Amino acid sequence: MAETDNKTPPGVKSGETADLGSNVEQEIYQQRLDKADKWRAAGFNPYGNGYRPQHHAAEILAKHDTHSTEDLEKDAPVYDVAGRIVAMRSFGKAAFIKLRDRSGEIQVHVKKDALGDLYEVFKLCDLGDFVAAQGPLFRSKTGELTLSAAKFVPLTKTLRPMPEKWHGLTDVEIRYRQRYLDLISNPDVKQVFLKRSKLVKFIRNFLDGRDFVEVETPMMHPLVTGAAARPFITHHNTFDIDLYMRIAPELYLKRLVVGGMDRVYEINRNFRNEGISTRHNPEFTMLEFYQAYATYVDLMDLTEEMLTEASRHLTGDAKVKYGEHTVDFGQGWKRIPMTEAIREVVPSLSDKDLVDADRLRHELLKTSHAESERRAVENMNHGELVGALFEHHVEHTLIHPTFITQYPTAVSPLARRNDQNPEITDRFELFIAGREIANAFSELNDPLDQKGRFQAQLDAKQRGQQETMDYDEDYIRALEHGMPPTAGEGIGIDRLAMLFTDAASIRDVILFPLLKPLAK
Repeated sequence: MAETDNKTPPGVKSGETADLGSNVEQEIYQQRLDKADKWRAAGFNPYGNGYRPQHHAAEILAKHDTHSTEDLEKDAPVYDVAGRIVAMRSFGKAAFIKLRDRSGEIQVHVKKDALGDLYEVFKLCDLGDFVAAQGPLFRSKTGELTLSAAKFVPLTKTLRPMPEKWHGLTDVEIRYRQRYLDLISNPDVKQVFLKRSKLVKFIRNFLDGRDFVEVETPMMHPLVTGAAARPFITHHNTFDIDLYMRIAPELYLKRLVVGGMDRVYEINRNFRNEGISTRHNPEFTMLEFYQAYATYVDLMDLTEEMLTEASRHLTGDAKVKYGEHTVDFGQGWKRIPMTEAIREVVPSLSDKDLVDADRLRHELLKTSHAESERRAVENMNHGELVGALFEHHVEHTLIHPTFITQYPTAVSPLARRNDQNPEITDRFELFIAGREIANAFSELNDPLDQKGRFQAQLDAKQRGQQETMDYDEDYIRALEHGMPPTAGEGIGIDRLAMLFTDAASIRDVILFPLLKPLAK
């Protein structure tokens, strides 16, 4: 690529500062453009490349943490660091600056006596600029480990000032829209995403160690499959067909089990065209895994083991603070059928009531006020009513890890029916801190039963339900070739990351959440 930054960049005219609101902001922008030109005049490209620091702040501080002033003077270790200037105290012919690199921050002492004419270039630096410094390490009068700059190299000139003079970016909208400023201004935010990355890496290692194979499946589907949700629609120009962004990878992963891949998983991006809240983002990350010759009970055991280990790996403890609660990930999690969980919270409902659709409908209508809600309740069958009651009365009360089992068949279109009671399925959902974290079941591998479930989804769509699945003929064909007894599970990575980072909103654990465009 040809060098173009030996002068003011093309398209940026003197005094022209797009989307800078105030005169002060425009003035700062112009001043920094002028300083960039002065860097060039002094022989430094303000947007150059190729500098490779030899050391990082954290390793220097760790290595010399216990060394005294005398130890450093005797040894005189020399280091080479680079990073962003995040603090600056100037004293005329000398200054202290803080440099931040990917590992942390280190103080650098810059003196005119040591740098000579280079000190004039340093004086053109601002908070936010990237620079490099080389020199010996010493302790300042306050005892802080400090690099004495014998060499100084300006690297990147920033044109916009950092937010709020480094006291931290607090405007939530700006934090989400301009995540780069959030990361710069709020060091704790970086730790959240490092912990999230550590969580995903732990899950991969956990499953890899149990002979699971990571795979990739399509993100554009010809049908709405894998979950009951509203899709995003796109169009393929060459084929001239509409496609749906992936709601879930489930049916593709189970095709692989049919093909002989007994243990598979995917950490994937899914897309659901639904509401946005502190718990929902239209684009989100899921772990889905499938294990042949296993049941949903086996997956409860595996999930409890995995998340207990994850808690200790990420936080050093099985007990994790989340909001006003302390969530105990210690093993021995509660396992309870859905109807029993409803009875615990709504004791007025007897065993007889729970099998009476009219009684359940009456109970739900007491809390349904909008006309659309009431119509939806009127059209629900018995299983759907049980599911809706649980969602309304019970879900938010489940703080410690709890497996809810025996889901109605009517709300479990892909799960295997229970052998003793075909009205329920061999399924569980895991709830922690009042929200669903995981969904799993013994897989339905009977192609005839699956045909009927798909048809029930079409019937529900005709009754006006929008969150339904299409009839997937090829998946039925796959089941007709035979799928071994299998169990599968999906775990929400974003919600799990919220738990382990004490994040109140899902947007706090997604680097670039979807936001409504700003009004022009």
